[in-house]
Amino acid sequence: MGTVALHLVDRSRPDPIAGPGHFRELMATVWYPARDVQRYPVAPWMPAGALEAFLADAGFPDLVPLAPLTAGHVGAPVRRSGRRLPVVVFAHGAHSHQGDHTLMVQELASHGYAAVTVAHQYDTYTTFPDGRVAVPLYDREAPTLPGDFAADLRFVLDCVEQLAAGCNPDVDRQKLPAGLLGSLDPRRMGAFGWSKGGTATACATLADERIRAGLSLDGPMQMNPPLSGVLDRPFLMMTAEFTRATDPEAAAFWSHLRGWRRNIQAQGAVHISYGDTEALFPQVAKVLAWNEQQLQDVIGTLDPHQAVRIQQAYPRAFFDAHLRHRREHLLDGPSTAFPAVTFLP
Repeated sequence: MGTVALHLVDRSRPDPIAGPGHFRELMATVWYPARDVQRYPVAPWMPAGALEAFLADAGFPDLVPLAPLTAGHVGAPVRRSGRRLPVVVFAHGAHSHQGDHTLMVQELASHGYAAVTVAHQYDTYTTFPDGRVAVPLYDREAPTLPGDFAADLRFVLDCVEQLAAGCNPDVDRQKLPAGLLGSLDPRRMGAFGWSKGGTATACATLADERIRAGLSLDGPMQMNPPLSGVLDRPFLMMTAEFTRATDPEAAAFWSHLRGWRRNIQAQGAVHISYGDTEALFPQVAKVLAWNEQQLQDVIGTLDPHQAVRIQQAYPRAFFDAHLRHRREHLLDGPSTAFPAVTFLP
């Protein structure tokens, strides 16, 4: 698969933190099916400067040399199959980053999707083309509410439409991979997100009919004003800690869903179980000589291998069903292949 980073500026949204004359600035990365990838460099999990800042804040600065690589190749040409690619956009969680759900993104891209990950400025770790390293802001007013994330997602949908029309939305006018322009399908777009990004996905899906299907990964659904309105498009909730039984906002959002809906939960999962942590922390545990209890304190009791398979299989089945209209029995009910997954009524 291939990847390309885009430097985007939303000129409809002034940025008071950056100062007069500045507008909302984002980095986004497009992942897509590619060909002839051997001639192109492998993409890192995170850009170097952002990685160093992220691991330092997480308390693991010594792990920088051990950072993983991805299966993406930077700038590789798009593999065309005769049809345009369905698109999914991804919103990360609070104080997180674009690469945090690479396992899911790669799974989708390897099965014929264009997956666009968004770096939500002021609540993320990312690197801009001029070398600036952005980190989360903790001590000042910043546009980092779920509604701000939702506005970012909708702006990225605008940029997807530009790419689909053959226009380059990158503000630096960087050269794009061969075949990317005109290869995306703006009529088949979905969205997903984790934690705050899941809440933002719900908000954006309610507000924007271009999102044909939405998926929340343990989103708290907490907003002010609260999420409201009826949603008649498909929505999947994959919950862990923010369940409808314990989170009134999640229960209220569920009650607004009038179209296809499912709520699944992986037994033993914790909030961060839906993400790359299930693959990375077992490796961290070996390096730092953690015992099993120390590892479970971080990622829960769900078997990590099973957790990775769950977060790849169910989102792909969901988007295949609702963006490609493929019958997916995995979404019908409990599966012997995934015994930890329960369907909540």
